[in-house]
Amino acid sequence: MKANFKSLVLIGALMMPVASFAAEGDSIETKLSDSVVTTKVKAAFAKDKLVSATDIKVETDSDGLVQLSGTAKSKAEAERAVKIAKSVKGVTGVKNDIIAP
Repeated sequence: MKANFKSLVLIGALMMPVASFAAEGDSIETKLSDSVVTTKVKAAFAKDKLVSATDIKVETDSDGLVQLSGTAKSKAEAERAVKIAKSVKGVTGVKNDIIAP
């Protein structure tokens, strides 16, 4: 019984952001798709040794356009982040707003 309650609480907590997305005008499916693309890009960054997954922010719009922002340690890291993002399925384009020295 306790496990069921914990599961319901967890599911409820995970669904709250989805409900708020729907309130912003886009469909839930669109927002979930955007979130999936963002998650895939972040996961690809985490697998890469050159790109810092914590210093580069990833946002995806409803058309699959990914915006990268934040700071990179080098120009090479910023360029690698763009290349990785472009290679992710579902990404239609990448806007690079990463600050690099």
